[in-house]
Amino acid sequence: MADIRVLLVDDHPVVRAGLRAMLADFDGVTVVAEAADGGAALAELFRLHTLGEPVDLVLMDLQMGAGMDGATATGRIKAGDAGTPPPPVLILTTYDTDADILAAVEAGAAGYMLKDAPPEQIRQAVLSAAAGQTALAPGVAARLMGHIRNPVTALSPRELQILELLATGLGNRAIARQLFISEATVKTHLVHIYAKLGVDNRTAAIAVARQRRIIRDS
Repeated sequence: MADIRVLLVDDHPVVRAGLRAMLADFDGVTVVAEAADGGAALAELFRLHTLGEPVDLVLMDLQMGAGMDGATATGRIKAGDAGTPPPPVLILTTYDTDADILAAVEAGAAGYMLKDAPPEQIRQAVLSAAAGQTALAPGVAARLMGHIRNPVTALSPRELQILELLATGLGNRAIARQLFISEATVKTHLVHIYAKLGVDNRTAAIAVARQRRIIRDS
C-alpha cells in the first residue's frame, strides 16, 4: 500500500519542522510538500495536481499571520479551486473555540485536532481523515455535541462571526459592511446573541464568550 502523501500547512518554519519530524515516524505517511499559508497551500496543491502527483491529505493550521487562514483555504480546497477531487483537510491547531471549530467544520474539514495531542492521536487522525472518516479531538467532539444537544442556546455560525467582529471593536455599521448584510440584521443577531449568553450589552457578551471559549481571548 502506498504511503499517504501529506501537504503540511503552517506559518511557523520551526513548527513545520517539528511536525515533519513527527510525521516521519509514522509508518505509511510521507510529507511531500509544505506551505506557509492558505494561499500558498492552494498554489502547491494545484502544482502537484497538474504534475499528476496529488496529495492524499492536507494538514492545515488555522491562523497563519497575514496570509489566508486555514478555514478559508479549506473552503477553497473543498470547492475544487486547487484541483478535483479535493483531498481531505485535517485541521491541526492550538485553537479550540466554538467559532474556530464551527468555521472549520462549515468549510468542510474532515477533522480537527489540537497540536498538544499525543502523537498517536495525531497519527490515528491522519489515517482516519485520509481514509475519508471524521477525526476529532475528544474536547472538540464534546463542544460539537454540546451544540447539537442544545441548539436553542448554541450560537449559529453567523452569530459567532458577528461576535468575533464585535470583539475586534467594530460597530454595527462596520460589521454590516464587512458581512454584506443590513445594519438592522446585525442588530437582530445581537439581540439573539445577548439572549443566548445571558447578557445585555456587547462588552459583557465579549467577556462571557471569551470566558466560555466561544471566541478567542485575543
